[in-house]
Amino acid sequence: MNVGIGLPIGDPAALLSWARRAEAGPFSTLGLLDRLVYDNPEPLVALAVLAGATSRIRVQTEVLLAPLRDTALLAKQAATLDRMTGGRLVLGLGVGGRDDDHQVAGVPLTTRGRRLDGQMEVMRRLWSGQAHGDGAGPIGPLPARPGGPEILFGGFRPAAIERVARWGDGFLAAAPPTWAGGLFDTARAFWREYGRDGEPRLVAQVNVALGPDHVVDEARAAMHAYYAFTGRADHMVAGLLTTPGGVREAVTAFAGLGADEVMLYCYGTDPDQVDRLADAL
Repeated sequence: MNVGIGLPIGDPAALLSWARRAEAGPFSTLGLLDRLVYDNPEPLVALAVLAGATSRIRVQTEVLLAPLRDTALLAKQAATLDRMTGGRLVLGLGVGGRDDDHQVAGVPLTTRGRRLDGQMEVMRRLWSGQAHGDGAGPIGPLPARPGGPEILFGGFRPAAIERVARWGDGFLAAAPPTWAGGLFDTARAFWREYGRDGEPRLVAQVNVALGPDHVVDEARAAMHAYYAFTGRADHMVAGLLTTPGGVREAVTAFAGLGADEVMLYCYGTDPDQVDRLADAL
């Protein structure tokens, strides 16, 4: 099973160090979250920089809020990054749930699911080299991966997980092992229902912080601020894994559920965590 690193958002300039250390270690993927009305780096721009500083490790959005973006431009950006990295882009997509993000983007919150479905239809067509329509020709470049970059969908409700089978290649579960197993089963069931070959790729995400007390305290504070809008910030922070043994147990548990990859998401900005996580594994 592969293990990736979810990058912190608190110090964008430090992410080059994170990326180089991760590539030198046992890690498979660099992940970066997406928000609009928040103090975080724009993920496609940031991951393009990190991809240029590395040669092996994959770069992944987890998840990019596609409904906030223009569809044709997003298709072009993703295809460009996939082509220039030799197919190292994994495009994790979701609808988001923050009112302020949608207000600023001018996209009604109530239409985000339908908008994402429409976006996927257009992007799949463009990535295959077809015309956009209405007299507009194809939009290049073609991605390195035929049909477009690998697509993961994140979410918790059946309608969100169904998109894995309709449009995607896999499912991203930001949930602990006790909950993720049921979500994985739902993704597999939709996959069979749609007659897809093989199995969906299953990716888990768990929040971690390894290091001295100040590293753990910083991670807890950052997580609390990020999840404050949910009203469940304390619950989320309580799930933060802060010991090597806890990290290993989670990775083992996800492996038992059939996960193909686990993303160890970091909120503390100390890049030494990359080496500590490598040692823990």
